[in-house]
Amino acid sequence: MASTDTTIADKDGNDLAGLEAGLDALETVQTSRKPFRQTLTEKILPPVLAVALVLALWQALVSFKVVDDPTKLPAPSAVWDVVHTAWLQGELLDYIWTSVSRGLLGFCFALLIGTPLGLLVARVKFIRAAIGPILSGLQSLPSVAWVPPAVIWLGLNNSMMYAVILLGAVPSIANGLVSGVDQVPPLFLRAGRTLGATGLKGTWHIVLPAALPGYVAGLKQGWAFSWRSLMAAEIIASFPDLGVGLGQLLENGRNASDMAMVFEAILLILIVGIAIDLLIFSPLERWVLRSRGLLVRR
Repeated sequence: MASTDTTIADKDGNDLAGLEAGLDALETVQTSRKPFRQTLTEKILPPVLAVALVLALWQALVSFKVVDDPTKLPAPSAVWDVVHTAWLQGELLDYIWTSVSRGLLGFCFALLIGTPLGLLVARVKFIRAAIGPILSGLQSLPSVAWVPPAVIWLGLNNSMMYAVILLGAVPSIANGLVSGVDQVPPLFLRAGRTLGATGLKGTWHIVLPAALPGYVAGLKQGWAFSWRSLMAAEIIASFPDLGVGLGQLLENGRNASDMAMVFEAILLILIVGIAIDLLIFSPLERWVLRSRGLLVRR
């Protein structure tokens, strides 16, 4: 009888050990690097093919004279010539830096304002009832609507540019954090209170880490609003002392009826927006999701 009990115990012990090993395997994050060939076919090749297809269609429209007016649709080579000339003259990087420096600095200001505002709205019921709907309404308001009053209030200067960025980005950052806080499991909050993490300590150690996925999504959206707001401000409020950013470059092309310059500005605005997302926000989002087991590397 004793031997039978020992056998059953061993069997149960083996089953539990196997179950624990299986769970550990599921929770283990694979850290091995992908082969370059797999990265090439999965990450690099698809966008390259998509860009090549767009360029081919664009060139076909010009070559087969579907659009035979170069003032409406210039050839890709004409746009490249404008970009190359701006590079040789040392103007291309100036265009990009003027806009990128404004956009990133304005986004940092929006981050400093939107984060505490989002926490207040998420944690204080009266403030949420008072300004929560206003934040949602501001998020849906087109950024270009803020340019005329900002010019009247602040004049044609960089302060006006930053004001437009703040009014466009702060609601998105705050609402993203509110959404992240709302998704924090109540069990986490109760466990934190049991361990003495209340008030600011609970916010710092429990609420903010648990709300990171929603907060990072709000940051991505906030950057998109910052960039769009800045382009609207540069297009509408042009002034020599402000320098020539990408939005001003776009407006200059329109005033000169130079479609090659217009396409140059559009492509640069698109490329910079994508580059900032790929270099900063997408890696941050993947790190947050992977650290919480929400993103499994395959």
